[in-house]
Amino acid sequence: MGIAGALLLSGCVAAPLPLIQPGTPAPAAATFVTQPAGEAEMALITAAERGDLDTVQQLLAAGAVVDARDGRGRTALIAAAYGNHVEVAAALIAAGADVNLKDNTQQSAYLIPTADGHLELLRLTLANGADVHSTDSYNGAGLIRAADRGHVEIIEELLKTEINVDHVNRLGWTALLEAIILGDGGPRHTEVVRLLVEAGADVNLADGQGVTPLAHAQQRGFQPIVEILQAAGAE
Repeated sequence: MGIAGALLLSGCVAAPLPLIQPGTPAPAAATFVTQPAGEAEMALITAAERGDLDTVQQLLAAGAVVDARDGRGRTALIAAAYGNHVEVAAALIAAGADVNLKDNTQQSAYLIPTADGHLELLRLTLANGADVHSTDSYNGAGLIRAADRGHVEIIEELLKTEINVDHVNRLGWTALLEAIILGDGGPRHTEVVRLLVEAGADVNLADGQGVTPLAHAQQRGFQPIVEILQAAGAE
C-alpha cells in the first residue's frame, strides 16, 4: 500500500465542519486553480496537519496537487498553518501553495497566525505574497485579530506593511477599538494601543454606536490607555 492509502486508512482525516453561515464574505480570489482532494491530496493534507515534513515532501514529489481542498475547504497549507508547522508550510509554499486561499471558515495561512500569534509563520506568508487586506468572516483584517488578543509582535510586523490601520470590521470596530473593548488594559494591550496610535490610527474614530476609543477606555478604567489617547488628541 502506498503512502496515501496508508494515511487514509489510519482514520486521521478529520470529519467535515458545518458550512459557513449565509452572509459570510466569499473567499478571496485564488491565485492557483484548486480542486477537490483525491487520495494523494487527502494524504497530503493529513500529513501537513500532523507536521509530517517527510511525508509531505514525498507526496509532493509524487505529484499530489498542492492546493487541493478537503471537505472543510482546507488546503494542505491551511492545515499546516493551524498547527503552526512552519517547515511544512515553507515546503508547501515552495511547491506553489497559495497563502491567500481560505477554508470554509474564512481562515487562510496568512490570517491564522495573526490571531494565534505565530510570528515566524506570519513572516513566511508575508514574504510569499500574503494579502494584508484579506479579512475573516467578521470582515476583520489581520491587524484587528492581533489587536484584540494583545499580540504585540504581530502588530509590529503588520505595521511594516501597507495594512489599513483604521479598517472597520462588521462589528463597527477598528484595531484600536478592539484592543480596548476586548483587551484587559494590561501591558500588552496598552502597548498595542501605543503602536497603533504611533502608526496613525484615528483616535477619535467611534464605534457603530458613536462611542469613541477614549470613552471605552475611561469606562473600563484603563488609565495608561486613556493617557496615550489623550496625548494623541482623543476627545
